[in-house]
Amino acid sequence: MGKSFLPDDVNQSLLFPPSLHDWLPENHLARFLVDVVSALDLSAIYASYEAGDGRGKSAYAPAMMVRVLLYGYATGVYSSRKMEAKTYDDVAFRYLSADAHPDHDTLSEFRNRHLEALAGLFTQALLLCEKAGLVKLGHVSIDGTKIKANASKHKAMSYARMGETEQRLKAEIEALLKQAEDVDAAEDAQYGKGKRGDELPEELARRESRLKKIAQAKAELEQEARQKAERERAEAEAKLAERRDEEARTGKKKRGREPSVPDPEQAQPEAKAQRNFTDPESRIMPDGANKGSFLQGYNAQAAVDAKAQVIVAAEVTQETNDNRQLLPVLGQVKLNLGRSPEAASADAGYWSEANATDESVAGIDLHIATGRDKHEQNIDATSEPPPIHATAKEAMRHKLRTEAGRSIYKMRKAIVEPVFGQIKEQRGFRRFSLRGLDNVRREWKLVCLASNLLKLFGSGWTPQPA
Repeated sequence: MGKSFLPDDVNQSLLFPPSLHDWLPENHLARFLVDVVSALDLSAIYASYEAGDGRGKSAYAPAMMVRVLLYGYATGVYSSRKMEAKTYDDVAFRYLSADAHPDHDTLSEFRNRHLEALAGLFTQALLLCEKAGLVKLGHVSIDGTKIKANASKHKAMSYARMGETEQRLKAEIEALLKQAEDVDAAEDAQYGKGKRGDELPEELARRESRLKKIAQAKAELEQEARQKAERERAEAEAKLAERRDEEARTGKKKRGREPSVPDPEQAQPEAKAQRNFTDPESRIMPDGANKGSFLQGYNAQAAVDAKAQVIVAAEVTQETNDNRQLLPVLGQVKLNLGRSPEAASADAGYWSEANATDESVAGIDLHIATGRDKHEQNIDATSEPPPIHATAKEAMRHKLRTEAGRSIYKMRKAIVEPVFGQIKEQRGFRRFSLRGLDNVRREWKLVCLASNLLKLFGSGWTPQPA
């Protein structure tokens, strides 16, 4: 007797209406997201629809759209076009969309329209993680990662090249205007005056448009240079004051060159300073994953709690260096959770005496490398107290040589770097979908929100509907 097979008829009609709940196993992420979204406060999104007059085509339910977006970000699907396709091809997306199929324009418009409210869900989800016992704030590790902007670095131009191009375009425009005047004069001689010709020649209009963009980019770079000089002047004046105090205290002139105080009014951008014409707020930054390479992007910051690798603060900056990010990120931790961490660790990029001595971190046990040394490997441990008159830097270096200090600092990489790996390697988030610093900041919080929801899902915690 031959082998028997189960029925296989693609034309089989269903005798009873199918239930969406039969499509997925009980412990599936999509089911979890349905429960989580029902527990979140979406009033900020719903409120934007209340001003309408009720006419026009009905909108998709915001809760459904949020479910689809969050599942996309949690599974590495960031393109609205791919999300649309998934509502047909992927059972989980089809379940979350209740078998509806919003097109990519609708998904994109919803994300853009409600981006601030979606980013605000980061804090709500973080509080759920805290409620589930995944956040303790005993030790928070801070780091940054470079993420590409939605722009090519080949669409950038340096300040020096802007000046050269500006002069060339001005000369070309003058030549085109002279040519137009000659043509007008010839036509006037042939046909007489009174012939209208209001439109600029296409070639002239294109050059004038480029000239305006370059002039705007130059002005922005010059303003940035002045602002940078203002910051450097304040820092130099503080160092000079500190130097004078030390000389007065010791009665000896301090060795070394005094810091120079720049004049912001005389500040000029560096010749290599660049501006991108696709996303002017993005910056050229070193690519940490490829030494010696550069990318057009942003510096994404995160503070990660040691308990379960939950992101407790998320920020994005245009600055390549992390030095000015420590205090804002720690401030955001307190804002999000109502309290500061007991201890915080960060690499040498975050070190400055100003950071270590700021009053806002007075109650936090900071562990910040002061140089590129591998403290736990190259320097002998110590149990001695720090020198009596140790500077902030000397005191920090001493702390990282103690057994307790080493124990905390060596955990830094194990806390924060796996989270960046999961976001960039597992879920493939390597380029922002949106442009502009404000939009990018909100999208980064959406990315971090998805990361935290996955931690919450993995913990086995079950949300209760609001």
